[in-house]
Amino acid sequence: MTLLSVNVNKIAVLRNSRGGSEPDVVRAARTCLYAGAHGITVHPRPDQRHIRTDDVLALSVLTRESGVEFNLEGNPFAPPRDGYPGFLALCDQVRPAQATLVPDGDGQITSDHGFDFSRDAERLRPLVGELRAMGCRVSLFVDAGCEGLDQAAAIGADRIEIYTGPFAEALARGNADAELARCAATAGQARSLGLGVNAGHDLSQANLEEFLEAVPGVLEVSIGHALIGEALYAGLQRTVQNYLAILDQAAAARPSGRTG
Repeated sequence: MTLLSVNVNKIAVLRNSRGGSEPDVVRAARTCLYAGAHGITVHPRPDQRHIRTDDVLALSVLTRESGVEFNLEGNPFAPPRDGYPGFLALCDQVRPAQATLVPDGDGQITSDHGFDFSRDAERLRPLVGELRAMGCRVSLFVDAGCEGLDQAAAIGADRIEIYTGPFAEALARGNADAELARCAATAGQARSLGLGVNAGHDLSQANLEEFLEAVPGVLEVSIGHALIGEALYAGLQRTVQNYLAILDQAAAARPSGRTG
């Protein structure tokens, strides 16, 4: 079955817009776990626009006590600055189960592209090694149809995370066949190289099942923006449970012998 990791960045966005401590990021994460989510994801950025270092520390305690996965995302090339020690230093402090490396810059509103392995592979190699030495599973954010997955495997990555934004946009326009084919081909190539496959970005209740039907073998989806938006209408616990029902249905629909 595909696992659900809930990204709680948007809870921190709302809190930071007003100042203070409400809504409480840890309480929101605890609610997601109570509803059955398999893990928590955050993507702290150097400008601290949402998740801050103190949130990462608090969430690491919650996930460790709850026995679930903590997935920490970030740009390993971004230098430290006041209040942000750098991605690897933060991973060294909290030892997340998974470190997802993403090549995003300060000017990006959200992550919108994967690594260029022809340019980045050798820069990533020692960082991947350091993270694995900390006990972190390492996942690299990639575009569907990208070149160089063999290099991702060669530098020691454990998984890739397929950027699903283009799929979601194509489906909203009415035809996602080409994007789904690209995602499926990338997932298949990754598995042939011994890499696990995660997916995330703009996945929602409206498109998740169709994605999983077309792209077998996805181990984990990380969902935040859509889930938190949907929770404004239906409530956080019920929304998480709706996603888990979709994952159960997708798993039940797979032919015998095909795993995810």
